[in-house]
Amino acid sequence: MTISCPKCHSSLSVLKSTLGTRVSCTECRHPFYSSDRHHHGETFVIYDLETTGLDPHQEEFIQIAAMRFTAGSLRVEETFARFAKPRRPISSFIESYTGIGNRHVAHADRPEEVLCEFSRWSGDATLIAHNGLKFDSKFLAATCQRHDLPMRVVDSIDSIHLSKMLFGNARGTGHSLDHLVSRLRIPSQGARRHDARGDVQILGDAVASLWRHLQLDTAFNGVRRHEAILPKLH
Repeated sequence: MTISCPKCHSSLSVLKSTLGTRVSCTECRHPFYSSDRHHHGETFVIYDLETTGLDPHQEEFIQIAAMRFTAGSLRVEETFARFAKPRRPISSFIESYTGIGNRHVAHADRPEEVLCEFSRWSGDATLIAHNGLKFDSKFLAATCQRHDLPMRVVDSIDSIHLSKMLFGNARGTGHSLDHLVSRLRIPSQGARRHDARGDVQILGDAVASLWRHLQLDTAFNGVRRHEAILPKLH
């Protein structure tokens, strides 16, 4: 297949298996991550959900927190954090796991209302979540579908892919957020785990560290993406 060097725009013939790996242009020697599509956007939203359970078709999210990541830097002053009131009571197990109980969501908006607000806040940014492909993105789509919300498609990155790019995918190599915190020596004192506000701060620091270690460009070119669903903007 043929790709283009992002610096000198020379056409390069590469094997499909090299996508997502670091290559050097044969003409100008510029190193970059091989990609079949070149992205130009530099605005990202790192987010995390807490939910009433694991099945997106039966359960609902009860909290969402997010932070902007632009041009390789976390924007800690640009955050979004909301509780959401599910239609079934939060179980004692979920409360013990997340610290979020029915009293926290008693006066919150419903998940679909919160998701519409999040969609307006995030705009056209590319989303980033840890295990987002198998978990968070599915809850976003299920919420839209369950309530017949007009939908739009946005790009999304699963930060597990960033971890695999840096640390490899050998059997036994864990890529959980806890593994990243340990490997990257991310300070987590004072951040409550399994609370979206605490997890998104830790994940934001981890993504920033992965971005630096991988020497990615500001548009995360070469990183695998998937489609996520958000409510359509009005």
